[in-house]
Amino acid sequence: MHIQFAELPVFDQDRAKAFYTGHLACQLIADQPMGDSGWRWIELAFPHAVTNLHFVRRANAEPGTEPVLVLVDDNVEQTTAALKARGVEIVTEPQEAPWQPGRTVAEFRDSEGNRMVLASR
Repeated sequence: MHIQFAELPVFDQDRAKAFYTGHLACQLIADQPMGDSGWRWIELAFPHAVTNLHFVRRANAEPGTEPVLVLVDDNVEQTTAALKARGVEIVTEPQEAPWQPGRTVAEFRDSEGNRMVLASR
């Protein structure tokens, strides 16, 4: 058993799709209309991951206050530096996780204002 997808609230689907494919190397799995609402079913896959990412409609463009996902990465420092170089907002620089000594974490905001955690294995 595994989780098929995690839902991520977004305000602008095209902007979010560009962010995740461009900055985090996600592959587009699906991009299909959902009725007459103008909203689309967009599903992305992270490299080597089982769980995909699915966009759900966000009520407004207000930035989130709490992290919505934890992304596990082999090199948090390098990934954070690469995101920063591309203009991505870094909320917290890489540091040891206060709740798990020996684990490195950093936080950034995606194109939709969602707080995301990068964490070492």
